Amino acid sequence: MKPICDLLEERVLAAMAAVGGAGAPAVVRPTQDGRFGDYQANGVMGLAKKNKSNPRQLAEQIVEQLDVADMCEQPEIAGPGFINFRLKPEWLAGRLLEAVRDPQRLGVDAAENSPVTVVDFSSPNIAKQMHVGHLRSTIIGDVIARVLDFWYGEPSKVVRQNHVGDWGLQMGMINVGAVIQALKNLSGEKNVQEYGSWEKLRGCIPLSEMVFNINELEWQYKEVNIEIKSDPWVENACREATLNLQKGEPEETEFWKKACEVSLNACHEIYEQLGVKLGLDDVCGESFYNDRLPGVIEDFAKEGLLEESEGAQCVFLEGFKSKEGEPLPLIVQKSDGAFLYATTDLAAIRYRVGELKAERVIYVTDSRQKLHFEMVFAAAKKAGWVDDSVHLEHVPFGSVLGKDNRPFKTRSGETVKLKGLLDEATKRARKIVEEKNPELSEELKDEISQAVGIGAVKYADLSNNLVSDYVFDWDKMLAMEGNTAPYMQYAYARVQSIFRKGQIDIDELLGRHEQLELNEPEELQLAKLLLRYGEIVEAVAGDLRPHIMTGYLFELAQAFSSFYTNCPVLKADEAVRDYRLLLCLQTARTIKHGLGLLGIEVIEQM
Repeated sequence: MKPICDLLEERVLAAMAAVGGAGAPAVVRPTQDGRFGDYQANGVMGLAKKNKSNPRQLAEQIVEQLDVADMCEQPEIAGPGFINFRLKPEWLAGRLLEAVRDPQRLGVDAAENSPVTVVDFSSPNIAKQMHVGHLRSTIIGDVIARVLDFWYGEPSKVVRQNHVGDWGLQMGMINVGAVIQALKNLSGEKNVQEYGSWEKLRGCIPLSEMVFNINELEWQYKEVNIEIKSDPWVENACREATLNLQKGEPEETEFWKKACEVSLNACHEIYEQLGVKLGLDDVCGESFYNDRLPGVIEDFAKEGLLEESEGAQCVFLEGFKSKEGEPLPLIVQKSDGAFLYATTDLAAIRYRVGELKAERVIYVTDSRQKLHFEMVFAAAKKAGWVDDSVHLEHVPFGSVLGKDNRPFKTRSGETVKLKGLLDEATKRARKIVEEKNPELSEELKDEISQAVGIGAVKYADLSNNLVSDYVFDWDKMLAMEGNTAPYMQYAYARVQSIFRKGQIDIDELLGRHEQLELNEPEELQLAKLLLRYGEIVEAVAGDLRPHIMTGYLFELAQAFSSFYTNCPVLKADEAVRDYRLLLCLQTARTIKHGLGLLGIEVIEQM
């Protein structure tokens, strides 16, 4: 079934065309106030301005041409030319019954001609633990991919890409750090400079003597990062190790492979804990593009787009200027011949559009990279790699703050590790479960704690406008009231308890009804919200804003609460009871499905 908004849009457009308004948008939206109907067409004023006519008279002409009698009461004109629509209860009931009979898609049609879409998200670094700074990219990107999977109806058209930082000087630094630490473990505090060169030192330490776990690799990287600033020998060794890796030397290459394996396994433990659909097959890091970087420079040179500035190769793009008003360069190659992030991102666009045949590429990163991606996108278009048929989109997000409104840190001032944060979430949720339901089995307590704790962290993030910073507050995100995951999970469990209490067989319920009636105001309001689900999915798929979904689910849960309070279900007469049970069923399905698109589990009992 098409979303109601789209159905009305088609009919209003047809009526507008009949009065000479072909090509103008209908602008159909849900009304802000139910007293004025359910939907409103706002496009008449724009058409009247274009045609230099009276908007209210034009609205009257359009209403005369409208064919909506099957689904709406007589449309009403309000203000200067708004057209209000009120849906008929019998049409709503029939449409809702169709949705009820579609348990897989809930009556939501898949999009037609959906584009091949690459979603670039998470992007951790090798030899570093994932921290709170990776949280938003990881879960926002996962939601976008999930929603597009569903909306397109063809999951193969959604390509997840984890652009990990697995190349460059940091790889040499990790290698040097691991060798130095292994040497100390074998022979005490021996001076590495006694070996004279990195080649001699590296040959003395076999791979089997190095410690490979994420904590050790991260610590070694930090230590070398300190030493490199004061010890020229260590700095040179890091550069030599990096160069050897780039040349494909066996020892550095084997170390790099092992470090990547350990790091990525640690990342995927986090993904599993978060319930994020991002596998090892989705990894396509910086190293993948290494051999493609010279081609980027060659192509830009052939197009005459490169300019030298202080020895570096730059692309100057129209509209980008510094604070001083000077042309702002996109540097693609440093004076020493090294490539930069911009070069890698350009190579990635070329690969994704040229080889993956992507028609839409979505990047989920923090807001500080907004200018970087604007320039990279502009450069790719100027080079001719991307035309108007390909959409490059940056989804920027704000920072996670502590209660002091500063970047979220530990008490010692260090970045909060994501593993510790998620473990703490589960621990706090377990405490709440113990207090409220101590009689539950240990297995069920664990299940609920995991779902509630992880769900609370994710929902709190997703319910905020992406570009805004938000304060990480345990009490708010784990609250059982308000727009939180625990509230939504409880709303679902509450609906499920009705079916348990009434011992309702859902298959029998569905089999004995060919019609549905909606009479009470609360029934109608709940039905209207349930039938808006397709519009919400479409909006998230288009605008890439998950908080649209969280806002809708919260409104749906509140509408169900009002319905349940004012419309007895199990105590109602048999026919009315069944109609209301169908409303309950579709509410539970919609909450479960919507939370599922957010990557959040539901719980049958809380």
